Amino acid sequence: MDTGIQRLYLERCFQLARLGAGSVAPNPMVGAVLVYNNRVIGEGYHQRYGEAHAEVNCIQNALQQHAALIGKATLYVSLEPCAHFGKTPPCADLVIRHKIPKVVVGCRDSFEEVDGRGIGKLRDAGVEVIEHIATQEAMALNKRFFTFHEKKRPYIILKWAQTRDRIMAASSGSPKGGMTAGERLMITHPVTNRLVHRWRSEEAAIMVGAATAVMDNPLLDNRNWFGKTPLKIVVAASGKLPDDLKLLHSGNTAWVFNRRQEKKSKQAEWIRVEHENLMAGMLDILFERKVQSIFVEGGRQLLQSFIDAGLWDEVRVITNTRMIAGNGLPAPVLPEKLLPHTTMLGADEITIYKNMHNPFIV
Repeated sequence: MDTGIQRLYLERCFQLARLGAGSVAPNPMVGAVLVYNNRVIGEGYHQRYGEAHAEVNCIQNALQQHAALIGKATLYVSLEPCAHFGKTPPCADLVIRHKIPKVVVGCRDSFEEVDGRGIGKLRDAGVEVIEHIATQEAMALNKRFFTFHEKKRPYIILKWAQTRDRIMAASSGSPKGGMTAGERLMITHPVTNRLVHRWRSEEAAIMVGAATAVMDNPLLDNRNWFGKTPLKIVVAASGKLPDDLKLLHSGNTAWVFNRRQEKKSKQAEWIRVEHENLMAGMLDILFERKVQSIFVEGGRQLLQSFIDAGLWDEVRVITNTRMIAGNGLPAPVLPEKLLPHTTMLGADEITIYKNMHNPFIV
């Protein structure tokens, strides 16, 4: 079959896989499509962690009306089928059991319990396996998963909002550009804020520094979007936080990384970091606890610390192009020679920078 057609079906797998964003971690997002004579007879994706994988849902979908064709079809799957028993049985065994003769794989799964074993099991059973059709795109789809397993740390996204003159928080007085004094801290439009809540829902955890937790008193949830609320993380070296913070009384438990104490309450777990480098120690603990991605929202000092250490994979900056603060807290400074991707949402300019030192980012 023409590789262009194969790529087309893999792109459909990628579309399906993205429907699981925010719901399947620490598993990867996976989509699958069954095709017979250029006709799709089944589709599926991994919908929720611990539940059926994409291949299972795809085959179940095909069984409803096209059971007789499954053994003659080609299975397209965005990631190598698993070969081990986890929360579900091996998908490679399922493919073999249904006598599917050909599988087109987006990319290999670098997880140590898979990493070629699924492909090997299929080939040993006589299944034709085709690779290297859309490998880079397939890896980029699961950049969080691959970064976590290859770099032994979470995928790190930094985000902040700023005025046109690059101020994160205005000082006293009303900023220019039609904003009143009472609105000065709300830099971005409510529609853009909804987008931010969608971003939050796609990551495993949201992180802020202690100063931001105290001064802004945020909920750190995704109430303006769907999906589960990410884990809340506060970096407070002193270990001290006011007991009445909203994030400590708004549902799921918060983690407080600090230098002084280990304790648990109904609202939070204080985690003492013993590593001499606080950031490195936090990332080690997050890896050990299988937190696959973090969305760092502030404050400036915490954001700049990640930038200066080179520990970031994406930076998302929202700029209100109509608002001028005049003075206040300056935004973090990024390295030079980064290639941004920019879109507009009303007056808000959304700029995304990608760290090209991460091989899983396209």
